[in-house]
Amino acid sequence: MAKVRPHVVVIGAGFGGLHCARRLKRSAVDVTVVDRGTSHLFQPLLYQCATGLLSEGAISSPVRHLLRRQRNADVALGEATAVDATAQTVTVTRIDGSEFALRYDHLVVAAGMRTAYHGNDEFAAHAPGMKTLDDALAIRRRVIGAFEMAESASDADLQRSWLTFAVAGGGPTGVELAGQIRELATLALDREFRTIDPERARVLLLHGGDRVLPSFDARLSADAQRTLDRLGVETHLGVHVTGVGADYVETTSKATHEVVRYPARTTLWTTGVEAVPFAKTLADALGVTQDRSGRIPVRPDLSVDGHDNVWVVGDMSSLDDLPGVAEVAMQGGRHVGAVIAGLVDGQHDRAPFHYRDLGNAAYIARRQAVVQAGRLRLSGSLGWLAWGVIHIAFLAGIRNRMGTVISWSATLLTDSRRERAITYGDPETARQPYSR
Repeated sequence: MAKVRPHVVVIGAGFGGLHCARRLKRSAVDVTVVDRGTSHLFQPLLYQCATGLLSEGAISSPVRHLLRRQRNADVALGEATAVDATAQTVTVTRIDGSEFALRYDHLVVAAGMRTAYHGNDEFAAHAPGMKTLDDALAIRRRVIGAFEMAESASDADLQRSWLTFAVAGGGPTGVELAGQIRELATLALDREFRTIDPERARVLLLHGGDRVLPSFDARLSADAQRTLDRLGVETHLGVHVTGVGADYVETTSKATHEVVRYPARTTLWTTGVEAVPFAKTLADALGVTQDRSGRIPVRPDLSVDGHDNVWVVGDMSSLDDLPGVAEVAMQGGRHVGAVIAGLVDGQHDRAPFHYRDLGNAAYIARRQAVVQAGRLRLSGSLGWLAWGVIHIAFLAGIRNRMGTVISWSATLLTDSRRERAITYGDPETARQPYSR
């Protein structure tokens, strides 16, 4: 009788899950990657999909295609909904609602995070976050739709409210999104409308800190701020968003407690993340306590205390205040894959995970980006070139890399953005932003 190979179940096909699965390519194991979507998503470029610069296909790759040459890997489409640590099984719910169980010898959880509203979940109805492809397409629909609604608005005040965009959060995603909305308005939409001037679009960047890009060096933060100012983005620092409605956003000053209400019909949320609901399911099943953000505490090798065959990688894991960035997930996934490969080969030592910080990068506008890596500090055109090289290198698949370079080049040469298609889809949800 043939020996049964250890079964590794990987929950999540993001950076952590995919890199873990690939690291096990030559190991004597069988790998099943479980994800509720069919594609691996390159989240760092979601904002470019949301603002019409890249298509959804350019930043996503089918998981089955990426693993097609890995003979020991399989893919299961569905959402992990339960874990039985005693029986070592994961319950997966298919898209039709039916369920099946996967037995595991090793379980790797890389399910990521979702947008956090810090106790104001009611904001979600009017201020979508941007963590998934659905989020990016919904934001595209709101942004492009806002210009169309302004074009047919009946009076000047209504036009102004449709042409006011508020972005909550001054981190990389917020800065990138705000800058791209202004570029969309001033370059791509130029001369396309008859009633409105898209360049009049007002973009508000609302941030609670004293400078944008707080995780970057102060000089790079200042460079980014100057670029935002040149673009025409209105940056409001030291304020918290305390109210969001269908046609307004409200801020409160941290210093003076002054409340200001802006007539804005498009508010986008980029501040804060929290664990997905499955994190609580996992924590309860394993008998561990989540941290304040809902993350799962892990040991130095990224395994869960009391469960030597369960690992948590990426944003969902809590260890030494590691940042929630793609590179942590990639390195963590590869590390766990190496540990599992060693255990299967009969090794007993588990190396601790050591994160190598490769730096941060943020795109502000065309030919303007900031890059920080160790002692290296780049901004302006050099930063922009370095930013492009970094992102192309990490995109999955040659076709996506080539397509992205072509799209970026065409936009630079023509100022146009062709990825602006929007659909109504389900009228109960897709038309909602415009039916007020």
